[in-house]
Amino acid sequence: MTPAWAQSSQNGTVNLQHYLRAVENNSLDLQAQQELVSSAKAGISIAGVRPDPQFTAGIDSKELYGPNKPNTATTTTAGIAITVETANKRQARINAAESNVRLSEATVSAFKRQLMADAATSFIEACRSSASLTRKETSLNALRDIVRMNETRLKAGDIGKLEMVQSKVEADRFAAEVNIARADTQNALAVLSNFLGKKYDDAFSGQKINCDIFQAEKQNSQADPFDDINKLIQQALEKREDIQLARSSTENARDNIELARANRWIDPVINLGVKNTPKVNAIQNASGMVTNSPAERSNMLGLTITVPIPFSRTQSGELTQAQSALTQASLQLRSVLLKAEIDVRNTYMQYQAARQNLSNYKEYVLDDSERLLQGVRTSYRKGSASMLELLNAQRNADEIFLAYLQAEANAANAKIKLQQSIAYSAP
Repeated sequence: MTPAWAQSSQNGTVNLQHYLRAVENNSLDLQAQQELVSSAKAGISIAGVRPDPQFTAGIDSKELYGPNKPNTATTTTAGIAITVETANKRQARINAAESNVRLSEATVSAFKRQLMADAATSFIEACRSSASLTRKETSLNALRDIVRMNETRLKAGDIGKLEMVQSKVEADRFAAEVNIARADTQNALAVLSNFLGKKYDDAFSGQKINCDIFQAEKQNSQADPFDDINKLIQQALEKREDIQLARSSTENARDNIELARANRWIDPVINLGVKNTPKVNAIQNASGMVTNSPAERSNMLGLTITVPIPFSRTQSGELTQAQSALTQASLQLRSVLLKAEIDVRNTYMQYQAARQNLSNYKEYVLDDSERLLQGVRTSYRKGSASMLELLNAQRNADEIFLAYLQAEANAANAKIKLQQSIAYSAP
């Protein structure tokens, strides 16, 4: 899932598209999930295995008491037993294994899209934290300039010591906030490594992240592909991973029913064997009389069919379980379709609201607060504004700017959620 507004980056930096591509290529969690597909594909080969024939060889009869039947031949036997699968069981197993592959692929696809969405959210948070740190450092530098100016004005007798101390305390307070913001930024950057399967510096050789997330939006503000809610819903119902997963689950459940039905058919066993009896030579006594039963060499062919008596088929538990799984999968599919449409409508409204909120900050609030701050700073330097008025203007401007950064992050996250809800991929 690569947002359209993340298609370009500056040299030497890492934009959102590059980061997401690295996540896709290096994520350990995604690689672990992809093993599910490899395992499922191996299941197709396993499903196609036919029953092994059984070879039997040994002694069929041997006289253990010689005086009873002198010179009796030992009969040997050899045979092979082949199980004949009925009801096309092998093909039913293969069909079930193939649908299981599609189910595994849908599972991995859904996991991947969620992973990309989480990674993108972390990237946006890193950008917001970095911009917030930059703003607070700028405000701290401005207050330190005020402190240095007040030190000069104190020496000149233009202000009292109380005002000087007040400005220094405020600068120290801002310095503490900058330290916290710096730690938050470092933590947000460290989180990016969680999705890469390696340290961020190992993946990008120390390149900084490119946070011009809305650059393409500013250039193409009139060409938003997410304005038609009906088209978005239609696309979601066709391409969403959770819907594909639910459909694959239903298909796999149907194949499992066919396999369960095929398995209820009994499989006969064909036994083919050969018996070999060696020649028995005559034994004569002193009078020349034959005292045993001489016989010529004998080879006998035997063929039998073993058919199990299917008493176990009087119960149909496996069919009931398979049918129940299909019913459950069908109901889950209907539920996913309904939830998908609701989700698209909700994310669409959130996206439109976030865009409007961001637009309001850009067009009205942000510029006005900055102009007000600069005006109060100028008035303070001229002595026509108090320190309290300056501090209030600074706090208000910082709060508004941080709120603007949050609105920008909210708009970016809302767009990602909308894209996720319709399974959108940038061309």
